[in-house]
Amino acid sequence: MTLSVIPVPGIGEVHDGDDLAALILSALHAGDIALRDDDVVVVTHKVVSKAEGSMEAYGSEREYRRIVERESQAVIRRRGDLTISITRQGFICANAGVDRSNVQPGHVVLHPRNPDRSAHGLRQRFEHETGTHLAVIITDTFGRVWRRGLTDVAIGVSGIAPLLDYRGTVDTWDRRLEVTEVAVVDEIAAAADLVMGKADNLPVAIVRGFAWEPGTGRATDLVRPPEEDLFR
Repeated sequence: MTLSVIPVPGIGEVHDGDDLAALILSALHAGDIALRDDDVVVVTHKVVSKAEGSMEAYGSEREYRRIVERESQAVIRRRGDLTISITRQGFICANAGVDRSNVQPGHVVLHPRNPDRSAHGLRQRFEHETGTHLAVIITDTFGRVWRRGLTDVAIGVSGIAPLLDYRGTVDTWDRRLEVTEVAVVDEIAAAADLVMGKADNLPVAIVRGFAWEPGTGRATDLVRPPEEDLFR
């Protein structure tokens, strides 16, 4: 298997009410990038949130903290100014996903209200306009338990099975696998982030050549249930 990860330049700044699908399709056309069957279109949540109006102004650190608290379904840990919380959408991350980076001063970007629905809407438009069979992943940057550094993960998916379940199969030594599940959409998200960058205004990439499994799952399928989580 040979993978290609193709950045999509030329999308520009996205504003509340913009037709994001049209902006992406226009950038693809301008860049002479044709979507193909089985491509995965990876989109950072920030442009989705901006187009959907999931932004908010704040005037002080206290107001920022109030937004974080409001966007938190529950708070798991606090350390200084850092809050680890469960977002409205069910993800566990820092500061409920309320982000002050790469946004005009005095504003924050929130997670899309329903990232899976947002991904589905984009996929429907892309498939209708191009006649291709695709998957769409919406991403955000998360830290990870046990490891330093950040990586992009999926917070919205459409058309692709989020997990590849190897439980019940056998390895090369004929040993039965009991717990192995691969977070396919997170792996694709991380691969796409290698070409998108955080400050290069490249919020979209195409991952091509991966034999993904169609599915109707949600990004929250990757969140470990509390009864399986040793740290909650």
